[in-house]
Amino acid sequence: MQKRRNDVKVRTTLLLALFDEHQLRFNKYKTAQELWAAILKTFGGNEAIKKTKKNQLKQQYGNFKAEGSETLEQT
Repeated sequence: MQKRRNDVKVRTTLLLALFDEHQLRFNKYKTAQELWAAILKTFGGNEAIKKTKKNQLKQQYGNFKAEGSETLEQT
């Protein structure tokens, strides 16, 4: 009984963390474990995608420059 209650809490928390437009799509998963696996598959990507995203962020960071007296808020 407690295990089921915990699963419902976790599943609800995961669903509430999603944007509204995604909630209907993921509501079909009945357990928190199934839901988490689907979220990772949809938004996590595979290792190659993660590596590409990481490299893109590093490149963007390396190209970031502020001009002269420009503050961080003005960039």
